[in-house]
Amino acid sequence: MARQLTERQQKFMDVLFAEANGNIANAKIIAGYSPNTNNQEIIKSLRDEIMDATQMFLAGSAPRAAFAMVNGLDDPTELGIKEKLMAAKELLDRTGLVKTEKVQVEASGGVMLMPPKQQQEDE
Repeated sequence: MARQLTERQQKFMDVLFAEANGNIANAKIIAGYSPNTNNQEIIKSLRDEIMDATQMFLAGSAPRAAFAMVNGLDDPTELGIKEKLMAAKELLDRTGLVKTEKVQVEASGGVMLMPPKQQQEDE
């Protein structure tokens, strides 16, 4: 259940990924906060909402990233294609749409590996 935001907080969230282009200082001014309001106070009070909105923003950009990768196959000589493909891959990785490598180690039963016994030399 989403918590109820104040009118100013909601306006801040609305403009953060629109007119403010992700700029916290610009978003706070557009939303009606005082220029003296500490950015960190706003971020702290809206942390979860900002993180959710960021994930949604990246998810919304995922189709463009996928098209960039496919277009890179069609025209591998395009200027800046290497950087474009790296950015697309990074965005898709962060949205979870590309193979992610996870290593999970589980142990049950307590098996202990010991080094081999040393053999004593007969004299």
